[in-house]
Amino acid sequence: MAKLFILMGSIVMALSVAIGAFGAHGLEPRLSERMMKNYQTGVQYHMIHGIGLIIVGLVALKLTSSSMLNGAGWSFLIGIILFSGSLYAMALTGVTKLGAITPIGGLAFIVGWVLLGLAVVRGL
Repeated sequence: MAKLFILMGSIVMALSVAIGAFGAHGLEPRLSERMMKNYQTGVQYHMIHGIGLIIVGLVALKLTSSSMLNGAGWSFLIGIILFSGSLYAMALTGVTKLGAITPIGGLAFIVGWVLLGLAVVRGL
């Protein structure tokens, strides 16, 4: 699973750069300031948790892979889809009700970081 999380993290990071550039160069003149800020928040969390996926993979190379590490990686990926994805969709469509999904993604991020920390502590 270590290599899978590193690969997924790398893909997620490449996508976050492309999505961020698209927003900065293609969307900024078209979106309201509020929606642009939502979009940028999505990109920021997308990038941070792409790095989180890579960290999970690197830790898995050093420690015996565990269900907690796997849970951390999948939580980060789910969080990116739900948190960042809902912010992107809200910014692009103007449908603010999509913001109701965002906290679920945020919770997935929190779960991922807690699981990563626990996996490292137990693996020491």
